[in-house]
Amino acid sequence: MEQYQTPPHHSHGHLNMQYPNDFLQQSRPKASMKWAVDLLMECAQAISDKDSNKAHHILWILNEFASPYGDCEQKVASCFLQALFFKVTESGDRSFAALASAAEKSHSFETARKVMLKFQEVSPWTTFGHVASNGAILEAFEGESKLHIIDISNTFCTQWPTLLESLATRSDDTPHLKLSVVAAAGSRGSVMKEIGQRIEKFARLMGVPFEFKVISNLSRISELCEEEFGVEDGEAVAVNCIGAFRRVRVEGREGFVRTIRSLRPRVVTVVEEEADFSSNKDEFLKCFEECLKFYGMFFEMLEESFAPTSEERLVLERECSRSILGLLACGADGGSGECERREKGSQWCRRLSEVFSPASFSEDTVDDVKALLKRYKAGWSLSPSNDDSSGLFLAWKEEPVVWASAWKPKSLV
Repeated sequence: MEQYQTPPHHSHGHLNMQYPNDFLQQSRPKASMKWAVDLLMECAQAISDKDSNKAHHILWILNEFASPYGDCEQKVASCFLQALFFKVTESGDRSFAALASAAEKSHSFETARKVMLKFQEVSPWTTFGHVASNGAILEAFEGESKLHIIDISNTFCTQWPTLLESLATRSDDTPHLKLSVVAAAGSRGSVMKEIGQRIEKFARLMGVPFEFKVISNLSRISELCEEEFGVEDGEAVAVNCIGAFRRVRVEGREGFVRTIRSLRPRVVTVVEEEADFSSNKDEFLKCFEECLKFYGMFFEMLEESFAPTSEERLVLERECSRSILGLLACGADGGSGECERREKGSQWCRRLSEVFSPASFSEDTVDDVKALLKRYKAGWSLSPSNDDSSGLFLAWKEEPVVWASAWKPKSLV
């Protein structure tokens, strides 16, 4: 759904579409105002208050001015309008399933790869976490000859070529690397097979002894267990979690942390987007406000990073639209088997601190991250952690958006 044409009927009344022309002129947003945020928040408040007439009234106004092909505010308004519409019609789960199915049918590895590589080219949103995590992993592996990285992420292994290059240039003997990748739910076997073939070829080119393994057939990553990975004696293990924790149900996150601890890793690297969507459905307004703030920044970043006609940007915006729908209009799982209920670095730190201790990034790693940011347009900066969290924050226009951290089992610190 891009724009709905008729308002939903509701048990408390429905919107009368016959508004006079003078009303339209009075309601028309001014270009200089942040009209989308104001209208969307007012509509969310009305839904939270169960004020059906007011909610339908504002949805009607939003429908007049929102557009998935307009400027940044029009796009934000369009995405949130869709979610709010499905919220008031109580059709979020069904609509999310239909959109997800359509996206899966049109999915191809080449398209996904093209989008991801272009995104990494114009924005440090993902590469920031790659550089920080690789630095911590290489430091933990110093002097080891048998390495095992357990990769729980959805970045199609784009993180690992630079790490393989670093291993190939080590002053001592080149170590043997085993890479166990946890395939995201819905990943096709052919896609993972092609990824494996590409990275094995690159490892041969670099002269790094290499073994690639895929852990698949899991409906949820919380189902992982130690036996899946075949960790052998003498292996130095690193667990790399990029965007992994938010795909675990909120109530299962402590257990997931303990599962990672059972793998006896030398280091655990965690990268998550800095937002709190963990509020349950009874706290709709709180979750909506945080969601609007986070995705508003994300859409602004996309607008300033990509060309206006970029196909990759459009794909990313559509993915955001589905995520917003899942968060705001669906059940506790966010419309899918694995939810995307993000939490902030300080919240993750409280969970991780139960069995891990924070490991500071080295000066070399911090310097590498700073050098990375210089490759991109102005607006990006590095923010240190605060009293409530450890690690590093990537900031967009001084607002933290991505958090990276490294952890070691308490017995190893």
